[in-house]
Amino acid sequence: MSDTRRPLSDYLAMQYPFNAIADEESGYVILFPDLPGCMTQVEEIAEIPAMAESVRRLWIGAEYDRGTEIPLPSYPEEYSGRFNLRIPKSLHRQLSESAECDGVSLNQYVTALLAAGDARTRIDRQPGLSAQPARAGAA
Repeated sequence: MSDTRRPLSDYLAMQYPFNAIADEESGYVILFPDLPGCMTQVEEIAEIPAMAESVRRLWIGAEYDRGTEIPLPSYPEEYSGRFNLRIPKSLHRQLSESAECDGVSLNQYVTALLAAGDARTRIDRQPGLSAQPARAGAA
């Protein structure tokens, strides 16, 4: 048993994510991805919160008593909503001009394009904008 292990009360106080999966025959299976083998099943959806808490506490207590290392809970990555992107100058120009035609900022325009999933089609529809990047030496 490790001397650096936290007290049992610390693990019991942590919030572990769980999945409640509808069983094709009946009821719901509750799984804790961070706690290997920690699972249970309930018949009614209303039973999920109490049963999830109960099985989590029982699992942590039993594994702690065995001297097993208790994994810490995982959490989904947080995203800032920002990323840097290098694009050809010609595409930057097309996007900027399209945004101006729509009367919105470049950021708003590109966000809408990405959300819609049809960026090339929308840029190509803008009157007076070339879909093809300018080639060096072309007249």
